Amino acid sequence: MTGTKNIAIYGKGGIGKSTTTSNISAALADSGLKVIQIGCDPKSDSTNNLRGGKSIPSVLDAIRSGKKVEIEDIVYEGFGGVLCIEAGGPEPGVGCAGRGIIAAIELLRQKKIFEEYKPDVVLYDVLGDVVCGGFSVPIREGVAEQVYTVTSADFMAVYAANNLFKGIKKYANSGGALFSGIIANSVSLPIHKEIIDDFAAQTGTTIAEYVPRSITITRSELRGQTAVEYDPDSEQADVYRKLAKAIIANEKKYVPAPLDAEGLKGWAESWSDRLLDKKEEGSHQSGRAAAAT
Repeated sequence: MTGTKNIAIYGKGGIGKSTTTSNISAALADSGLKVIQIGCDPKSDSTNNLRGGKSIPSVLDAIRSGKKVEIEDIVYEGFGGVLCIEAGGPEPGVGCAGRGIIAAIELLRQKKIFEEYKPDVVLYDVLGDVVCGGFSVPIREGVAEQVYTVTSADFMAVYAANNLFKGIKKYANSGGALFSGIIANSVSLPIHKEIIDDFAAQTGTTIAEYVPRSITITRSELRGQTAVEYDPDSEQADVYRKLAKAIIANEKKYVPAPLDAEGLKGWAESWSDRLLDKKEEGSHQSGRAAAAT
């Protein structure tokens, strides 16, 4: 690789973006690359599974301490040598959650973290429920060059992804990051794939990888590990290795075509009707089978 690849991975809270990001980091580090993962979520738990389930002090924690912040106060080593940083969030009930990202990125620049460590890849794990203020910094300020979103076939995850597309489109003409692909998570049934594929077709986007739901993830996270560390020979670990390799090779950068409110509503209703038809068709087939016996 030449230069540093800066990638932002967005997703609705609870959709599995941190699980996905940390497994990508682990897979990249396992392949010999130097990786920094920056958690841009107020929960500050993005990097836990790279560090045996242990949390680390956030950048905002360090700033609030009132002491001079040193690099070792905010950068911690995890599995495979992944360097872990958590932006953090405000104290409960005070301030904007996105402020942690703004403060973290500013401090990392001041401390010349990237010049110091010279990473091959920097992954920003960003909460994608709201693409505004601090949460849009990786897009609008040229922090990342490429953006991915983790989504499932659930409507609220798709809704969050569509909002992200709107943010990318808004800042595209002023040097903002561009989109590079959807990471389809928890794809356990053919219908899940059909829904996400159709959403991608409707928004002019591409699929980076399909990640199945797996008990391996449950087991690994109960141990505070990534699947790549916990069960390196598993099919799930291979999925993340394939995704990590694809992300490194992917040079696609484009502006998505988000659906407007009415368009998204109509799309969702059409899928609701299709799913209802499939259910009724299945009931009729079961009834005919029962009658035949």
